[in-house]
Amino acid sequence: MIQNHEIDYKIFGEEMQYVEVELDPNETAVAEPGAFMMMDDGIEMQTMFGDGSNQQQSGLLGKLFSAGKRMLVGENLFMTAFTNTSYGKKRVSFASPYPGKIIPLDLSRLGNRIICQKDAFLCAAKGVSIGIEFQRKLGTGLFGGEGFIMEKLEGDGMAFMHASGYVQQKELQAGELLKIDTGCIVGFTASVDYDIQFVGGIKNTIFGGEGLFFATLRGPGIVWIQSLPISRLAGRILQYATTTRREEGSVLGGLGNLLDGDGW
Repeated sequence: MIQNHEIDYKIFGEEMQYVEVELDPNETAVAEPGAFMMMDDGIEMQTMFGDGSNQQQSGLLGKLFSAGKRMLVGENLFMTAFTNTSYGKKRVSFASPYPGKIIPLDLSRLGNRIICQKDAFLCAAKGVSIGIEFQRKLGTGLFGGEGFIMEKLEGDGMAFMHASGYVQQKELQAGELLKIDTGCIVGFTASVDYDIQFVGGIKNTIFGGEGLFFATLRGPGIVWIQSLPISRLAGRILQYATTTRREEGSVLGGLGNLLDGDGW
């Protein structure tokens, strides 16, 4: 039996995208606070505690527990529901918070469950459950970094993730192994095995600059990969913002700044 609302959608833009969701009368879409862009007259917006899914526990304590888990993945306690309360089709649009791509997910065709990075969720049809996924392996828990506590989207409706940079969808065959930076993982189907592996080698460890560990994803299943994790971009911007730099294209670079007195 279909529990999720069935919604149609259209994605606009190239690098700065937004998704337009079409709602029939009494249909509802849910989104993170701050994702809303615009909507037609006749759509009612309501803030609710939790994700509004049928899987959410009943009672005050159950709702507090379900919503509290969302705080662990960097999401809000509350979500916003957009319901078409009028006659005829109405449209509501949600925008990605940074440059990149919006990824549509038909959960009914993807095993009804997607594991994704903790800030990847954008919006979904009402009935999709948004929870947390702990990586249970010891190595993953100790060294997983960005990939230890992840988000899970469950249901049989449409959900949308957003990613930074270029997005590659890769289908892994049974037993096929992919090694990847933890921050470059957007999401993967529940059939994919996720783990952490030590890079190895003294030179790699000291001078590699890529961290001591990377993620391993083993098929079968589908993986979505982003070329520019927002954490990496933010780190580089912060580096430039806190350093006085002149003549970016010069051969001397930082040495030139040091010689002319700006490096102190």
